[in-house]
Amino acid sequence: MKKRRIPQRMCIGCRERMEKRNLIRIVRTPDEEILVDPTGKKAGRGAYLCGKVECLEKAIKTKGLEKALNCSITPEVTENLRKHGFNE
Repeated sequence: MKKRRIPQRMCIGCRERMEKRNLIRIVRTPDEEILVDPTGKKAGRGAYLCGKVECLEKAIKTKGLEKALNCSITPEVTENLRKHGFNE
């Protein structure tokens, strides 16, 4: 019996590789809306963050999130992401 390979993704904040299911996916939908995708299956361009606040802040400060999603991040979107339950 073959062992299933677990998908790996990189956190855009700390640049650490982790299992995809342990990361939070941020997605830019085809309507140019930026949301948190808890299912990991929404259509659109995605970027992954581990659940740490420091990683979210670093991704915003270094514009890593903007580069990964190919769009500009507004302050409203930033606030919405901060409210989404990132850990201290």
